[in-house]
Amino acid sequence: MKCMMCNGEMEKKNVPYSVDRKGYHLYIREVQAYVCTQCGEKYFDEHEVDDIQTIIKTVEQKIEKLKAA
Repeated sequence: MKCMMCNGEMEKKNVPYSVDRKGYHLYIREVQAYVCTQCGEKYFDEHEVDDIQTIIKTVEQKIEKLKAA
């Protein structure tokens, strides 16, 4: 697999993922991704993206419940 940014080689490894959203910071220590050996660009498979989005939605729902309590 080639990197879309620099055409370098991609290798699969575990990487951290973090996002700042709606007043909270989510940090996942290890998520499988393809990482470019040349520029470091990360690409996640569809199922990892789906899982991350599910986690974000769940966290947002729980935060809304906390605000309403």
